[in-house]
Amino acid sequence: MVVAPSKLERPPGDRVKTDRRDAERLAWLLPIGELAGVRVPTVAEEAARDLVRAREDARADLMRARHRLSKLLLRSGLVVAGVAWTQAHGRWLVSMGRALDQPGLGVAVDEAMGRCWPSRGAVTGWMRHW
Repeated sequence: MVVAPSKLERPPGDRVKTDRRDAERLAWLLPIGELAGVRVPTVAEEAARDLVRAREDARADLMRARHRLSKLLLRSGLVVAGVAWTQAHGRWLVSMGRALDQPGLGVAVDEAMGRCWPSRGAVTGWMRHW
């Protein structure tokens, strides 16, 4: 039987944790049926969890990149006139990146745009196999 430690109730004030005390407590709880077993996930379930975690990480990276680009443009005095992160916004960003007077700033905007509109092929490819 596999038991999740977080499912075990501990009396208040029982702060000392040793292997011996844990073993005695498990031996006491098992015969009276107080231990709730947990199911070990299958390989496919773990793979699905890994995919979800990877997608959440990619989404968080995308949001950070978008915020960085927005703040970079804001520091340069450029504010989006319409709805952000649409195709029209992307065209506006491309035109702004080319129209910037400072070449370093244009490179920074291009680099940031590459992070905001990455190739979606990898994520789409993962989803097709699922």
